[in-house]
Amino acid sequence: MKHIPFITVTGLATLLGATLVANVQAQDAGFVSRIDLKANQIPIRTGKNAEAITQIPANFKFVTPGKLTIAVSSLSSPPLSLLADDNKTVVGSDADIARLVADSLGLELKLVPASWEDWPLGITAGKYDAAIFNIAVTKLRKEKFDFATYRIDTLGFYVKSTSKITSINKPEDVAGLKVIVGSGTNQENILLGWDRQNRANGLTPVQPVYVTDDAAANLSIQSGRVDAFFGPHSIGAYKAALTGKTRMVGKGPTVAYVAVTTQKGNGLAQPISTAINGSIHNGSYAQVLDRWGEDDEKITQSVVSPPGIGDE
Repeated sequence: MKHIPFITVTGLATLLGATLVANVQAQDAGFVSRIDLKANQIPIRTGKNAEAITQIPANFKFVTPGKLTIAVSSLSSPPLSLLADDNKTVVGSDADIARLVADSLGLELKLVPASWEDWPLGITAGKYDAAIFNIAVTKLRKEKFDFATYRIDTLGFYVKSTSKITSINKPEDVAGLKVIVGSGTNQENILLGWDRQNRANGLTPVQPVYVTDDAAANLSIQSGRVDAFFGPHSIGAYKAALTGKTRMVGKGPTVAYVAVTTQKGNGLAQPISTAINGSIHNGSYAQVLDRWGEDDEKITQSVVSPPGIGDE
């Protein structure tokens, strides 16, 4: 998933036209959320979770003693990640979730911006304790990593506001279209799977389009060089509301879970899951998702490595 270099909170406010309050209105069943970008720079904190702390294996060694080192996206993907006014502090729902986990475990949070390509190797090599990267649970990923779920992952198809396309919900709807999709993502697997079905049925192939950044994606959509973007609903909805230049015309066929990702078998996933459940119960979790406009993707309970994409 590739995005533009970080836009600061101030930069986003400028785009909105002189106010730091963004009214985010997605075309998803009347979903309306109000995001106060200035206020959202203030961290939401929670207390220590004794149960979660006792679940940390006695022999577990954190990358940095006393700190929870978590990889997050180095690229701009609001509402998941963006930079605060100081142009260096990462804010967004991913950073907020990371802080709740660190607080619950009695640790100082250390966020490390990284690329999508880097987090798997970084976790395996012991560079990070965990990654919070909008990583969906899949059968294949569970072979190498453990997961503690924290959000529902919904995918959306977005088109130019003036596009004649009204619905993309099944394989034949993408036949002959040019669709922007991220390389190595679950949405790419879905799109290519639909394309295989279409080809088998004699339909016109879809053309996946891979772009270098979000600016290129926006230009391609608005110029008509591509027909649609297929990616995380939370990001697509945010952009659609921010500019009014795109709209959602469909969702992906599967709903997955996004999870904090750890090295397989190291015992950290369970205490993280317990930490998230504590935050769910005390209300701090809801505060995070509500203030970033992701309240329709809340979970009621975090679980460790549940069935994921490919387990069906």
